[in-house]
Amino acid sequence: MTDTTEVTELTRRLVAVPTVDADESAAQTIVAALLERAGFTVRSHEHAPGRATLIAEWQTGLDTAPLCLSGHLDTVPLGAAPWTHDPYAGERDGDRLYGRGTSDMKGGVAAMVLAAVRATAHRPRRAGLRLVLTAAEETGALGARHVAPLLRGGRSGPLLIAEPTANQVVHGHKGALWLTARTSGITAHGSMPHLGDNAAYKLAHAVVRLADFAFPGSGHPVMGRPTLNVSTLAAGLNANSVPDLATATVDVRTVSGQDHAEVRAQLAAQTGPDVSWEPLVDLPPVWTDPDDTWARTVGELVADVAPDTAYTPRTATFFTDAAVLAPALGAPPTLICGPGEPSQAHATDEWCSVRRLEESLTVYERVVARWCGL
Repeated sequence: MTDTTEVTELTRRLVAVPTVDADESAAQTIVAALLERAGFTVRSHEHAPGRATLIAEWQTGLDTAPLCLSGHLDTVPLGAAPWTHDPYAGERDGDRLYGRGTSDMKGGVAAMVLAAVRATAHRPRRAGLRLVLTAAEETGALGARHVAPLLRGGRSGPLLIAEPTANQVVHGHKGALWLTARTSGITAHGSMPHLGDNAAYKLAHAVVRLADFAFPGSGHPVMGRPTLNVSTLAAGLNANSVPDLATATVDVRTVSGQDHAEVRAQLAAQTGPDVSWEPLVDLPPVWTDPDDTWARTVGELVADVAPDTAYTPRTATFFTDAAVLAPALGAPPTLICGPGEPSQAHATDEWCSVRRLEESLTVYERVVARWCGL
């Protein structure tokens, strides 16, 4: 097993920089310095002040397209519940390293960066590396969207995302299509509702029709069936007026093979002409066939390092930056594999297993060595 004291310490350094929906640029200065010293060309791209996505490249002009490693540096808020461990101290208790972002996903980013740095001690015979470390993933992959035009049209090998999977190899995730449904009416005094046109009633009828809606088809053999959830409802401004506007948010999780434009058309047909639909988040599903050669290679490397992580076709319940990056990179084979515990994502007293961190660094080093020909 690789000497891995570094990966724990780098994770702690990243956790110490609060990036709760902000300030990813500050965390990136830590990894940018490491990558630049190792010989990477590093570029930082802000989509808002302090919110930068980093692209680092090494030996990308070789005959084979570079492997792309990616993770995000933003985190979600701490929540209202009190923490028993300082969320920014990186406290260790046995095998657990505590702190916001340890699992989701600064631990995975630390392991990827160190694997990339260590690769530069060797001369690649086959291919180079590209790292894309993003901002604002948690709020709709905004950082990835910002740099996608810069990546589009370039050469790329496979894409590996370090989201928390407890080092299980995950072959994709469902798409996320979040929509706002709106109905309009005419306001009037609440004592004379017959003079108005109640938007709330229209939306209520539409929501009831959505409760009975089923997407056509039999679903995906691994992802299962698509899902639909009405998340919020709002109408009216005061108790004694007829509401002239009502809105609902709807969370649709799609599977490979579904087209989001068709999904919106299906929902519009189900709810009728009184409802207008606007997208909030539109991220397609991601899927790589488990029989893909590179995917099987990664599965074998992971199984060798961490025998308890069986290589079984599976998908994640959450979405990742792969929904944006994979299309921009030309739809290469894409896998998700990171040291974080999926159950710890967004949790109070979030932690990551130190053993998993150590395994992931070794896994990433071997994946990089195999692709780059080190």
